[in-house]
Amino acid sequence: MAITIYNTLTRDKQEFTPIEAGKVRMYVCGPTVYNYIHIGNARPAIVFDTVRRYLEYKGYQVDYVLNFTDVDDKIIKTANELGEDVFAVSNRFIDAYLEDVKTLGVKKATYNPRVTDTMEDIIAFIESLVEKDYAYAADGDVYFKPRAFAEYGKLSHQSIDELRSGARIQIGEKKDDPLDFALWKGAKEGEIAWDSPWGKGRPGWHIECSAMAKKYLGETIDIHAGGQDLTFPHHENEIAQSEANNGKTFANYWMHNGYININNEKMSKSLGNFVLTRDLLKEHDPNIIRFFMLSVHYRHPINFSEALLEAAKNGFERVKTAYQNLEHRKASSTNLAQNTDEWLKKVAAFNASFEAEMDDDFNTANAISVLFDVTKEANVYLNSNQTSAVVIQAFQEMIATFLDVLGITLLTEETLLDEEIEALIAERNEARKNRDFSRADEIRDLLKEKQIILEDTPQGVRWKRG
Repeated sequence: MAITIYNTLTRDKQEFTPIEAGKVRMYVCGPTVYNYIHIGNARPAIVFDTVRRYLEYKGYQVDYVLNFTDVDDKIIKTANELGEDVFAVSNRFIDAYLEDVKTLGVKKATYNPRVTDTMEDIIAFIESLVEKDYAYAADGDVYFKPRAFAEYGKLSHQSIDELRSGARIQIGEKKDDPLDFALWKGAKEGEIAWDSPWGKGRPGWHIECSAMAKKYLGETIDIHAGGQDLTFPHHENEIAQSEANNGKTFANYWMHNGYININNEKMSKSLGNFVLTRDLLKEHDPNIIRFFMLSVHYRHPINFSEALLEAAKNGFERVKTAYQNLEHRKASSTNLAQNTDEWLKKVAAFNASFEAEMDDDFNTANAISVLFDVTKEANVYLNSNQTSAVVIQAFQEMIATFLDVLGITLLTEETLLDEEIEALIAERNEARKNRDFSRADEIRDLLKEKQIILEDTPQGVRWKRG
């Protein structure tokens, strides 16, 4: 079955056909780095990392670009307030972003370009637009003319007249039409600036991604992605700039994730419900945060609350417990159990169901439902009188594969490996045999701290992860 993607441009699901067979060029709009990221920023990082993971699972090579806007009004304002250099601020928050998303299981991008490292390409791009009469200079600024691009508004599905009615010329702007937007901003006194044909200044926001996408992925890319809030004006302006300059389709598929609400209210600083990702990570397992984020289809809004996060935790624990129960039973299983082939066919059917859901516009919510069905059936199998190590291994591999596609791990760095647990239990048994109860209790307490529960039975010590 082919992958289908809901394309914001066409407002329908389309079969995914890459420009180059076996390869995907994917660009995701990254953050403006003036503060730590909030959970609204974390959602696209998780969502589109999962899209990338599934494409790779299906055999594609994915060139994945996520940019950083490291010079901007907000960054300059923060630097002035802190009495720091702009680069010190942007570097600190880039490092913080990379640390936060890595903790959330996000794979490293193929490229993480920065605006300040792409300045020559941006200036050359703007020069080309001016030469082609899609843009004009005005006292050190440069503006793009949306009216010169016949298809302006096609992504947000708005007419030029609808857009014109809400546009205004701000104080200090020198543009000819309220719809025109800045490609280059002349430097203000004391601001960081770069030399250009129009004088010292820095880029406007929208031109950055057009230049970086072209530099790292080419004039036409397969997938361009970002938050729903970027559809207009940012992505609309990217299309206009890129297609005006290159004379080619900019991106074949446009993907946008939905908003996050906090306790059924829109997240905002004014409401005091602004949740930083790193604060959340101090209190919750990153796997559970990711599991929660993927429990709703990426295009739908998602409501965040402690109760819903707790529900996600319970769901994830069901999966972990099933996997651990399989591991515990595997050692005592035989390869001679009945109905092995029948059970292996059931496992294969689950794999087909999982792929069908992910092929349908990366429906992680339904894919997680399939994962729950797998764990439920695995528990039914474990209640059989006889179990096969082959079937158990198939169940385990399937659970691990599904979780890997979702970017979720069963083990953390602090988690003891099975062989480490067995070694400690053996040491505890030896200590008890030698009547060294102090050491035996110490080992039991250590395992308890690591969420390992021991059960002393007539058949010996059994253990499970709590």
